[in-house]
Amino acid sequence: MLGYTVTNLTKQTRVATEVELADTWWARFKGLLGRSAAEFTDGKGLWIIPCQGIHTIGMSFPIDAVYLDSAGRVLRLYQSLAPFRLAAMSFRTHSVLEFPKGTLSHSGTQIGDLLEFTIYD
Repeated sequence: MLGYTVTNLTKQTRVATEVELADTWWARFKGLLGRSAAEFTDGKGLWIIPCQGIHTIGMSFPIDAVYLDSAGRVLRLYQSLAPFRLAAMSFRTHSVLEFPKGTLSHSGTQIGDLLEFTIYD
């Protein structure tokens, strides 16, 4: 299965090393539902594309989330988004990255930063 590493080009930091792509209706619908915090650990992520907003309804752990435009520029951040919450929708958003809680502070990622995706097998 293909995966991605995500690098913050603006800060020259690695954001995640094992990012899954959710680009089908079912994968986007399911998201992280059914996973535990023990499975979704540092270095992991989920890239939901296309996506203009997320929720954590049905989840059992908090996450960090990044809203991106089509060029990979950060439009909005959510740090430690708690379970059973709705995050805002944004029609400018092209995709959303979900990470384990703490990923954004560790990588220094901020609004306006440019993220790069590199494919690996």
